[in-house]
Amino acid sequence: MYRRFSSVSSPLKAMTDPLSPIMLPPPEDAQQEGQWLKAALLTWLNAEYLPEPANRKIAERASQVFVRQRMEGENDVGSLVMAILTELQAFDFSESFYGEFAVANAVGDLLFDSLGIDRCCGRSTTLEVSRVGSLRDGGDAANNIN
Repeated sequence: MYRRFSSVSSPLKAMTDPLSPIMLPPPEDAQQEGQWLKAALLTWLNAEYLPEPANRKIAERASQVFVRQRMEGENDVGSLVMAILTELQAFDFSESFYGEFAVANAVGDLLFDSLGIDRCCGRSTTLEVSRVGSLRDGGDAANNIN
């Protein structure tokens, strides 16, 4: 009844191979990237539920962590997301609908979208990539922060 797979043809082997990290190019201007991320994340936060004063503080804090990490030479998107997640654990989300996991995941999604990388689980219906522009060119979002 049970079929044995040889180690060569095992479908599990493909599942155990490590994934290559997704790397951002080295920053040309980490501050400009931070402004883009702040604006893009604020746009996402405001679109996902509703605009609230805490969203600006959340976007600012995530942007600060991102800029510092980029200036320290971090280019791995996964490591950047984990750094933001870790540092946001100390952030007071009591006046927000969000938590550190939602924000860190949104940052990863925004970075993937900016790089033109499809995400595994579909796109958010609340925010089109064209609304936030690209990390590399500073994007449109940085001009729309109010």
